Amino acid sequence: MTAMTHTPMRARAEIDLAALRANVRALRARAAGAQLMAVVKSDAYGHGAVRCARAALDAGATWLGTATPDEALALRAAGFDGPLMCWLWTPGGPWREAVEAGIDVSVSGMWALEEVTAAARAAGRVARVQLKADTGLGRNGCQPADWPELVRRALEAPDAVKVTGLWSHFACADEPGHPSIDAQLAVFHDMVEHAEKAGAEPEVRHIANSPATLTLPASHFDLVRTGIAMYGVSPSPELGTPADFGLRPVMTLAASVALVKRVPQGHGVSYGHHYVTPAETNLGLIPVGYADGVPRHASGTGPVLVGGTWRRVAGRVAMDQFVVDLGEDVVEPGDEAVLFGPGDRGEPTAEDWARAAHTIAYEIVTRIGSRVPRVYVDEEPGSPDS
Repeated sequence: MTAMTHTPMRARAEIDLAALRANVRALRARAAGAQLMAVVKSDAYGHGAVRCARAALDAGATWLGTATPDEALALRAAGFDGPLMCWLWTPGGPWREAVEAGIDVSVSGMWALEEVTAAARAAGRVARVQLKADTGLGRNGCQPADWPELVRRALEAPDAVKVTGLWSHFACADEPGHPSIDAQLAVFHDMVEHAEKAGAEPEVRHIANSPATLTLPASHFDLVRTGIAMYGVSPSPELGTPADFGLRPVMTLAASVALVKRVPQGHGVSYGHHYVTPAETNLGLIPVGYADGVPRHASGTGPVLVGGTWRRVAGRVAMDQFVVDLGEDVVEPGDEAVLFGPGDRGEPTAEDWARAAHTIAYEIVTRIGSRVPRVYVDEEPGSPDS
């Protein structure tokens, strides 16, 4: 499939699957000896779950991971029949459907273990259950004090539950040297040891997220879970740029300039007139806004490459559009405006937008809305979707 760089669309998010495959291979090299789970939650961080899952598996990922059961069931419906895990459950969740689909479900407390056990017995199947330990993050996961009971109860129901994994999640792996990292690793070792002494025989033990995969070899265990790094975004500027880790950003967000017009000095721009033209100038209208995922918090600061030059959002980002001041430059309707990409052509990156909006690059790519078409480039020949 050839690149569609000049597809005449209002806006598009180009997804470079060759870059994604290369990123997966680079991450596998970082964690040699461990399997790699490609995390494709939230529609693969906005990149498209089905296409990205396929590309990641082609590049050697052995597991897929999602947050919600609906995300996992959608992957099964799309034909992915390999190891698949989901971890964010609420009471009454679709346990039986997940059990029947052979999905590994995460259990952090007794209510969940009881519900999945009942669902497995109703289905006449053995549920694949991964027990999550709260080693210090304080979100999901079972506290050390409650761990012995959870392990015991899970192992007491071999007709309904098979403990396939023991896992946890870091709080500060993106902050090198943070004391919580070693503390969490020590707690995880202890909780794994307890479960295995009690009789658990997990297929996988895992705690490493993207930053830990990149910087903490001692955390790799049997499996690493790579989310944002797989999409070529650094999990933390303090850790390094994507290029520092041999990664390449996968998403490029671009739009077609919708209008160019001459306005006089002192002309207000967009809601509230937070920008007023300092001189007679050309204004360019970019037809994307916060309904498309362009952060309103980047009003006045968000960078855009138009006509070969960086511009800043002039005034407020509106729901469907924003304006840039072109000065005396000649730009035509239909010309390309690149909000972010790998940076090869001098365009801003997702990290540049994160700084402009006082957030993290994870949010920038994930928030790009569904009315922005995803255009897939460098798909493998013979792919069902190519």
